[in-house]
Amino acid sequence: MSIADNLARIHDRITAAAQVTGREPDSVRLVAVSKTRPAADVISAFQAGQTVFGENYIQELVPKLTEVPHPVDWHVIGHLQSNKVKYIAGQVALIHSVDRISLAEEINRQWGTLGKVCDILIQVNISGEATKSGTTTEDALRLIHQCARLPHVSVTGLMTMPPFFDDPEAARPCFATLRRLAETVTDEAIAGVAMNELSMGMSGDFEVAIQEGATLVRIGTAIFGER
Repeated sequence: MSIADNLARIHDRITAAAQVTGREPDSVRLVAVSKTRPAADVISAFQAGQTVFGENYIQELVPKLTEVPHPVDWHVIGHLQSNKVKYIAGQVALIHSVDRISLAEEINRQWGTLGKVCDILIQVNISGEATKSGTTTEDALRLIHQCARLPHVSVTGLMTMPPFFDDPEAARPCFATLRRLAETVTDEAIAGVAMNELSMGMSGDFEVAIQEGATLVRIGTAIFGER
Protein backbone atom coordinates (compact mmCIF):
# COMPACT_ATOMS: atom_id res chain seq x y z
CA MET A 1 0.00 0.00 0.00
CA SER A 2 1.24 3.49 -0.83
CA ILE A 3 1.32 6.42 1.59
CA ALA A 4 -1.64 7.91 -0.31
CA ASP A 5 -3.60 4.67 0.03
CA ASN A 6 -2.83 4.46 3.73
CA LEU A 7 -3.93 8.06 4.27
CA ALA A 8 -7.22 7.42 2.49
CA ARG A 9 -7.85 4.38 4.65
CA ILE A 10 -7.07 6.30 7.85
CA HIS A 11 -9.43 9.11 6.86
CA ASP A 12 -12.19 6.56 6.28
CA ARG A 13 -11.61 5.17 9.76
CA ILE A 14 -11.56 8.66 11.31
CA THR A 15 -14.88 9.42 9.62
CA ALA A 16 -16.46 6.19 10.87
CA ALA A 17 -15.19 6.71 14.43
CA ALA A 18 -16.49 10.29 14.53
CA GLN A 19 -19.89 9.27 13.23
CA VAL A 20 -20.27 6.66 15.97
CA THR A 21 -20.62 9.50 18.49
CA GLY A 22 -22.37 11.96 16.20
CA ARG A 23 -19.30 14.13 15.64
CA GLU A 24 -18.40 15.86 12.40
CA PRO A 25 -15.40 14.06 10.86
CA ASP A 26 -13.70 17.39 10.15
CA SER A 27 -13.62 18.06 13.90
CA VAL A 28 -10.70 15.60 14.01
CA ARG A 29 -7.35 16.47 12.49
CA LEU A 30 -4.79 13.88 11.50
CA VAL A 31 -1.22 14.51 12.61
CA ALA A 32 1.05 12.36 10.45
CA VAL A 33 3.93 11.31 12.69
CA SER A 34 6.97 11.60 10.46
CA LYS A 35 9.73 10.92 12.98
CA THR A 36 12.59 8.83 11.53
CA ARG A 37 11.03 9.32 8.08
CA PRO A 38 12.86 11.11 5.27
CA ALA A 39 11.61 14.39 3.86
CA ALA A 40 10.58 12.48 0.72
CA ASP A 41 7.92 10.62 2.71
CA VAL A 42 6.58 13.91 4.07
CA ILE A 43 6.43 15.30 0.53
CA SER A 44 4.59 12.18 -0.69
CA ALA A 45 2.05 12.54 2.11
CA PHE A 46 1.63 16.25 1.37
CA GLN A 47 0.99 15.48 -2.28
CA ALA A 48 -1.74 13.09 -1.11
CA GLY A 49 -3.40 15.91 0.83
CA GLN A 50 -1.80 15.65 4.29
CA THR A 51 -0.78 19.02 5.74
CA VAL A 52 -0.03 18.43 9.45
CA PHE A 53 3.09 16.53 10.51
CA GLY A 54 4.35 15.64 13.98
CA GLU A 55 8.01 15.31 14.92
CA ASN A 56 9.45 13.95 18.16
CA TYR A 57 13.04 15.06 17.85
CA ILE A 58 14.24 18.59 17.15
CA GLN A 59 17.42 17.32 15.50
CA GLU A 60 15.23 15.54 12.93
CA LEU A 61 12.76 18.37 12.53
CA VAL A 62 15.23 21.17 11.84
CA PRO A 63 16.58 19.78 8.54
CA LYS A 64 13.05 18.99 7.35
CA LEU A 65 12.06 22.64 7.82
CA THR A 66 14.14 23.37 4.73
CA GLU A 67 14.00 19.98 2.97
CA VAL A 68 10.20 20.07 2.70
CA PRO A 69 9.38 22.98 0.36
CA HIS A 70 5.64 22.85 0.94
CA PRO A 71 3.37 24.85 3.32
CA VAL A 72 2.96 22.17 5.97
CA ASP A 73 2.12 22.68 9.64
CA TRP A 74 4.80 21.20 11.86
CA HIS A 75 3.81 20.00 15.33
CA VAL A 76 6.27 19.05 18.06
CA ILE A 77 4.85 15.96 19.76
CA GLY A 78 7.82 14.56 21.68
CA HIS A 79 9.56 15.53 24.91
CA LEU A 80 11.11 18.95 24.36
CA GLN A 81 14.25 20.18 26.08
CA SER A 82 14.29 23.89 26.87
CA ASN A 83 17.69 24.35 25.21
CA LYS A 84 16.26 23.13 21.88
CA VAL A 85 13.40 25.64 21.73
CA LYS A 86 15.51 28.31 20.02
CA TYR A 87 15.94 26.11 16.95
CA ILE A 88 12.21 25.99 16.21
CA ALA A 89 11.03 29.42 17.35
CA GLY A 90 8.34 30.74 15.05
CA GLN A 91 8.54 27.69 12.78
CA VAL A 92 6.07 25.26 14.33
CA ALA A 93 2.29 25.57 14.50
CA LEU A 94 1.76 23.72 17.79
CA ILE A 95 3.79 22.17 20.62
CA HIS A 96 1.89 19.23 22.15
CA SER A 97 4.31 18.37 24.93
CA VAL A 98 4.61 21.22 27.43
CA ASP A 99 4.80 19.64 30.88
CA ARG A 100 6.64 22.17 33.06
CA ILE A 101 6.70 25.91 33.58
CA SER A 102 10.41 26.26 32.78
CA LEU A 103 9.75 24.97 29.25
CA ALA A 104 6.75 27.26 28.80
CA GLU A 105 8.86 30.21 29.95
CA GLU A 106 11.56 29.44 27.38
CA ILE A 107 8.95 29.10 24.62
CA ASN A 108 7.53 32.45 25.75
CA ARG A 109 10.99 34.01 25.62
CA GLN A 110 11.90 32.67 22.18
CA TRP A 111 8.56 33.50 20.55
CA GLY A 112 8.63 36.86 22.31
CA THR A 113 11.83 37.86 20.52
CA LEU A 114 9.86 37.39 17.28
CA GLY A 115 6.80 39.23 18.55
CA LYS A 116 4.72 36.09 18.07
CA VAL A 117 2.56 33.78 20.17
CA CYS A 118 3.12 30.01 20.31
CA ASP A 119 0.13 27.68 20.64
CA ILE A 120 0.83 24.90 23.13
CA LEU A 121 -0.87 21.88 24.65
CA ILE A 122 -0.25 20.76 28.21
CA GLN A 123 0.94 17.16 28.30
CA VAL A 124 -0.66 15.21 31.13
CA ASN A 125 0.64 11.84 32.30
CA ILE A 126 -2.77 10.35 33.06
CA SER A 127 -1.43 6.83 33.65
CA GLY A 128 1.35 7.93 36.00
CA GLU A 129 3.88 5.76 34.18
CA ALA A 130 7.44 6.64 35.16
CA THR A 131 8.57 6.27 31.53
CA LYS A 132 6.09 8.87 30.26
CA SER A 133 6.57 12.63 30.21
CA GLY A 134 3.81 14.92 31.36
CA THR A 135 2.57 16.79 34.38
CA THR A 136 0.28 15.02 36.80
CA THR A 137 -3.48 15.35 36.65
CA GLU A 138 -3.32 17.13 40.01
CA ASP A 139 -0.69 19.66 38.88
CA ALA A 140 -2.08 20.33 35.40
CA LEU A 141 -4.43 23.10 36.50
CA ARG A 142 -1.67 24.91 38.39
CA LEU A 143 0.61 24.70 35.35
CA ILE A 144 -2.12 26.05 33.08
CA HIS A 145 -2.66 29.02 35.41
CA GLN A 146 1.09 29.71 35.32
CA CYS A 147 1.21 29.48 31.52
CA ALA A 148 -1.77 31.80 31.19
CA ARG A 149 0.39 34.62 32.57
CA LEU A 150 2.92 34.30 29.72
CA PRO A 151 2.09 36.77 26.91
CA HIS A 152 3.73 34.81 24.08
CA VAL A 153 2.21 31.42 24.93
CA SER A 154 -1.38 30.35 24.32
CA VAL A 155 -2.71 27.19 25.97
CA THR A 156 -5.15 25.67 23.48
CA GLY A 157 -5.71 22.20 24.93
CA LEU A 158 -4.29 19.01 26.43
CA MET A 159 -2.31 15.98 25.27
CA THR A 160 -1.75 12.52 26.70
CA MET A 161 -0.18 9.16 25.86
CA PRO A 162 -1.86 6.14 27.44
CA PRO A 163 0.02 2.94 28.25
CA PHE A 164 0.33 0.47 25.39
CA PHE A 165 -2.50 -2.05 25.38
CA ASP A 166 -3.22 -4.90 22.98
CA ASP A 167 -6.90 -3.98 23.31
CA PRO A 168 -7.61 -0.33 22.36
CA GLU A 169 -10.65 -0.34 24.65
CA ALA A 170 -8.28 -0.53 27.60
CA ALA A 171 -7.08 2.99 26.76
CA ARG A 172 -10.58 4.46 26.88
CA PRO A 173 -10.50 5.43 30.60
CA CYS A 174 -7.27 7.37 30.00
CA PHE A 175 -8.83 9.31 27.12
CA ALA A 176 -12.02 9.93 29.09
CA THR A 177 -10.00 11.27 32.02
CA LEU A 178 -8.24 13.78 29.76
CA ARG A 179 -11.58 14.93 28.36
CA ARG A 180 -12.96 15.44 31.86
CA LEU A 181 -9.84 17.38 32.83
CA ALA A 182 -10.37 19.65 29.83
CA GLU A 183 -13.94 20.23 31.00
CA THR A 184 -12.64 21.15 34.46
CA VAL A 185 -10.20 23.65 32.92
CA THR A 186 -12.98 25.15 30.82
CA ASP A 187 -15.10 25.60 33.94
CA GLU A 188 -12.27 27.61 35.52
CA ALA A 189 -12.67 30.23 32.74
CA ILE A 190 -8.98 31.14 32.78
CA ALA A 191 -8.31 34.24 30.70
CA GLY A 192 -6.46 33.41 27.48
CA VAL A 193 -6.84 29.65 27.89
CA ALA A 194 -8.99 27.51 25.58
CA MET A 195 -9.59 23.79 25.55
CA ASN A 196 -10.08 23.56 21.79
CA GLU A 197 -7.72 20.61 21.29
CA LEU A 198 -7.39 17.14 22.77
CA SER A 199 -4.33 15.40 21.32
CA MET A 200 -4.75 11.70 22.03
CA GLY A 201 -4.82 8.47 20.11
CA MET A 202 -2.22 6.79 17.90
CA SER A 203 -2.21 4.06 15.26
CA GLY A 204 -3.46 1.35 17.63
CA ASP A 205 -6.19 3.22 19.49
CA PHE A 206 -7.17 6.39 17.64
CA GLU A 207 -10.76 5.32 16.99
CA VAL A 208 -11.44 4.97 20.71
CA ALA A 209 -9.72 8.33 21.31
CA ILE A 210 -12.01 9.99 18.74
CA GLN A 211 -15.05 8.52 20.45
CA GLU A 212 -13.81 10.11 23.68
CA GLY A 213 -13.31 13.54 22.13
CA ALA A 214 -9.89 13.64 20.44
CA THR A 215 -9.44 16.54 18.01
CA LEU A 216 -5.87 15.59 17.06
CA VAL A 217 -4.80 11.98 16.45
CA ARG A 218 -1.09 11.23 16.06
CA ILE A 219 -0.58 8.43 13.53
CA GLY A 220 2.70 7.24 12.06
CA THR A 221 2.98 3.49 11.50
CA ALA A 222 -0.45 3.15 9.88
CA ILE A 223 0.55 5.81 7.33
CA PHE A 224 4.24 5.25 6.72
CA GLY A 225 4.60 1.58 7.68
CA GLU A 226 6.88 -0.02 10.24
CA ARG A 227 10.12 1.80 10.95
